[in-house]
Amino acid sequence: MLRLALLLSLVAAPALATGLDIKVEGEVEGTVHIDLYEDTAPAHVERLTTLAERGAYDDVVFHRVIDGFMAQTGDVQYGAADGDLSRAGFGGSDLPDVEAEFSDRPFERGTVGMARSGDPDSANSQFFIMFDAAPHLDGDYTVVGEVTEGMDVVDRIKRGVAPSGEVEGEPDVMRSVTVTE
Repeated sequence: MLRLALLLSLVAAPALATGLDIKVEGEVEGTVHIDLYEDTAPAHVERLTTLAERGAYDDVVFHRVIDGFMAQTGDVQYGAADGDLSRAGFGGSDLPDVEAEFSDRPFERGTVGMARSGDPDSANSQFFIMFDAAPHLDGDYTVVGEVTEGMDVVDRIKRGVAPSGEVEGEPDVMRSVTVTE
């Protein structure tokens, strides 16, 4: 009987939320915690956590940062801090692109979205964190999570040059990215 009760409690237990802890270094230092939305973007969450578990995001720069809009990172192909950053923002991972998982979640301050090309089904490894609301993105980009701690760190990430947001010189870097539960 005790065994059945234990089994039922395990079956009824809610799944633990998945998140990411990003240790940022450069002009700003600190940790950003992101809660991932497994319920609305399961394929994208799986991609982010797979790449983080592989260590693919470690030492990847914030290559595109637009004041009042967003900070973009996650180019595991061309965004390595110790590499040639001239193509940062044009790469992905060795995994196939992920199909869009649009939802009614809005792009607000602290929202984490998946970067992509003009093709809605082209998200791969890159993601961005919103400085402010951007309703023009709602329903056109996949919302994958939200910053729940460390938004003050995000606010201090080195800005890029207008209009592209390309960061010149030494960009801030995701020194390590770990999966949390």
